[in-house]
Amino acid sequence: MARTRVDAEFKRRASLAIIWQDLVMPVRAILGYQEIIVEEGQRLRLDDVLPYLDQVLIAAGMLSDLVDRILEIKADAETGGDDPDSFQAKLRHDLRTSLNAIIGYSEMVIEDLDRSIGADALRPDLERLLVEARQLLNRIDAIVDLSRGDTARADIAESQPAAAAEAAIVSLLHSLRPDESSPKHNEAGRILVVDDNSTNRDLLNRRLMHEGHEVVGASSGLEALSILEQDRFDLILLDLLMPDMNGIEVLERLKADERWHSIPVIMISGLSETDAVIRCIEAGADDYLPKPFNHILLRARINACLDRKRWHDREQEYLAQLEAEKERSEALLRNILPSPVVARLNAGETLIADRFENVSILFADLVEFTPAAALITPSRLVERLNRVFSQFDMLALRLGVEKIKTIGDAYMAATGLPEPQPDHTDLIAQFGLGMLTVLEQINGTTHDSPLRIRVGIHTGPVVAGIIGHHKFIYDVWGDTVNVASRLEANSLPGRIQVSEAARRALAGRYSFESRGRINLKGRGGIEAFLLIPPVVQG
Repeated sequence: MARTRVDAEFKRRASLAIIWQDLVMPVRAILGYQEIIVEEGQRLRLDDVLPYLDQVLIAAGMLSDLVDRILEIKADAETGGDDPDSFQAKLRHDLRTSLNAIIGYSEMVIEDLDRSIGADALRPDLERLLVEARQLLNRIDAIVDLSRGDTARADIAESQPAAAAEAAIVSLLHSLRPDESSPKHNEAGRILVVDDNSTNRDLLNRRLMHEGHEVVGASSGLEALSILEQDRFDLILLDLLMPDMNGIEVLERLKADERWHSIPVIMISGLSETDAVIRCIEAGADDYLPKPFNHILLRARINACLDRKRWHDREQEYLAQLEAEKERSEALLRNILPSPVVARLNAGETLIADRFENVSILFADLVEFTPAAALITPSRLVERLNRVFSQFDMLALRLGVEKIKTIGDAYMAATGLPEPQPDHTDLIAQFGLGMLTVLEQINGTTHDSPLRIRVGIHTGPVVAGIIGHHKFIYDVWGDTVNVASRLEANSLPGRIQVSEAARRALAGRYSFESRGRINLKGRGGIEAFLLIPPVVQG
């Protein structure tokens, strides 16, 4: 029975709201059109008609203010203020006065349009304004009846059929009812209440604790900031009027600090002026509640803010996970490709191919490793290769040498790419000598048969780029690569064989032993030299 009475009262108020919206819409339209018309008249410098346009705007503003105050005036009359009949008569007179002024001045402007250059641009909006004003003039009695809550005589049939309005109200009523079959469980949160009034603070604390929240109170803005330095919160209820720092100042501090800017803030204040609300929202507040506030509305606002905070936190966690996965992916990619190439791929390049005029290529191959590998277990084979090549990798990283790839028991490296290096030949020579040293150290710490390598180096132009889409590789092509590979194949165990081009680039820093002209497969005879390691001064 109680539910039926509540529903009936809701339907009555909803019907009144629909009628009210329908009747005041022309008022909003009149004011909106006239503001546009005045701005356009000022832009076109229509000095002849601007005084009339200003009069229309003044009348439209008075009409809008009058309509906005109707419900307030009605409440005063019902509590023993003005005589209802006198109130109705005065309201009807004031509405007609404003509307007649709007219509009269607008008609005068239209009559003068032909005498003002460029004024035709105003005609469409003026005509629309007049249509709205005349329709509203014909409905003044409906507005007056509405001011005393008489929905029976306030006819809205022209704009919205009664059946449709009734259906909309029933639908809204159904949506507003709580879903008792699946009650919503709101998560509790940690809430900081900032209010200099101890009574307000205590009441809020007790109510929020009753709702299951964990609450901490602060009596001033400075105390709140001090607490935030030490603790974390899901929501802040912040009073606007406080002596040391007002709520706006505290709010601005919160939103300027990365540690706190994502914490939702609900402003609470005895001020209900629109300017105060707007300033708080502009400063970053999530909501605004005037005192004294309805505790059911407070609960709904808090739950909504906490829910948004939970979703924000989940989003941040998800983004952090994505960033970590991206970093792991890029780390793996940088182990395969040069860092500048990774950056270009991430920037969207799909075809990476470059020509480099001055590059040094090194090939190194373990001597007679293949027949020896057949005599040991697979795990031992991989272990030995991994130990050797891992040491080579670390040496390459330290010197700034680009490892290209390994092919079985062969190792290929380059300098001068993917970014040019003026000392690329010297770096590759240091790398080759370092490889010999590393191998000697490894041989000195194992009882296995000693390992030896041959090394070949050549300098010249190459083309480098990415090959493949699934298991791609950064590779190098050209005659320089082929010559370096043949030099390695014709080198001696434990020695570094270089071409004439490499020798010239290294002249003055190293000594060489000539091997004369050697015949390279597919290339013919070329001059070759063995690099003599520098004597280490002990």
